[in-house]
Amino acid sequence: MATPAAGFTEKEYRITGVLSQQPRLGLAASAAAIALSLAYLSLFDFPTFAGWVAFVMLALIPAQVVLVVLAPGALSTLRQPARGAALVLITVTAAVAISPLAVRLVGEGVSPPGPIPTHYFVIVVPTTFFLAIAFGGWPFTLVSRNRWLVALLALAASYGITYVLFRTLFNYEAMRGAPVYLSSAPHGLFDAVWVLVFYVTVLAGMFVPLHFDLWPLTRVPALMRQPVLGLVWMGVAIAIAAAVMAVAGAVGMDPMFVLTRVTAPFIFGTIILLNMLQNSLFAAVARQPLKGVLNVGVAAFGGLALASLFQWMAPVVVGPLPSGPPGYEAEIWLVNALLSVTFPFLVYLAACFEFWPFTRRHAQ
Repeated sequence: MATPAAGFTEKEYRITGVLSQQPRLGLAASAAAIALSLAYLSLFDFPTFAGWVAFVMLALIPAQVVLVVLAPGALSTLRQPARGAALVLITVTAAVAISPLAVRLVGEGVSPPGPIPTHYFVIVVPTTFFLAIAFGGWPFTLVSRNRWLVALLALAASYGITYVLFRTLFNYEAMRGAPVYLSSAPHGLFDAVWVLVFYVTVLAGMFVPLHFDLWPLTRVPALMRQPVLGLVWMGVAIAIAAAVMAVAGAVGMDPMFVLTRVTAPFIFGTIILLNMLQNSLFAAVARQPLKGVLNVGVAAFGGLALASLFQWMAPVVVGPLPSGPPGYEAEIWLVNALLSVTFPFLVYLAACFEFWPFTRRHAQ
């Protein structure tokens, strides 16, 4: 069967200049995307960035995921950079259209959007990844073979499913009385910040089997059919997240520090390793499960190193920000710099522009 992680496969490229094939291509492209992201981040002070800028950037990611994973090869008749520009325009249009609707739905129309609607947008991302990658677009692939329709249905379902989870699980009583509190805020089962960090950590857990190329699930054919694969994969991800949060709780680690020191760096390291380097780093030197162990280690420590780079650059890029409660400004800037800005920039470069201008064309 085709991998459910379309867009995370290894390819060979003809490179302009002195670069050769992967992983050097991915490293060079990642460096360029990070530099571009830091330049973009320098355009905004913290209040501006934490408002509409980060909010709309978050809205790009679900549109990117369904487009890249469920409609691979979309607009393939166009040459680069026209194809990349067209795909960027599609996702930007979706983000700009959805953002004000979401602010009305969960943010009472307050502008700029505060933490409550932002939390909703954050957790749409893991839902979309699960529907597109873990479940491979199921059950929408049963409805139509049209890849555009499947992508659109998955995107709509992501927002709908997330809304139900948001109303059911998130509780904002701890925020009551604060200027950003909304009377329409959910009164769900768990503290909002805790469940937010847990759900994003579930996304990090979802990436772990990808590092192992879905080993050992691939050894059991019955598990590689949908929806069984998606359900098992989701269960593994939840178990990993639960273990991470249990350890963090045992050592008294603040959930926001879990997000910025553990979860976000691992996701960021994973997108570099699997998307930018296209799972090539240990392809020639190790088989599973050793390859997966090495991948996870590099994603964790490499992502943490890159997060530290962003943290070190923050005073230059945005100015000094206070860390920790009550505002967590440094943490909010860091996690958004990594996942709301640099993450989509990396995806645009690798999946939409197919590494242009670093490549002339990709091999078929």
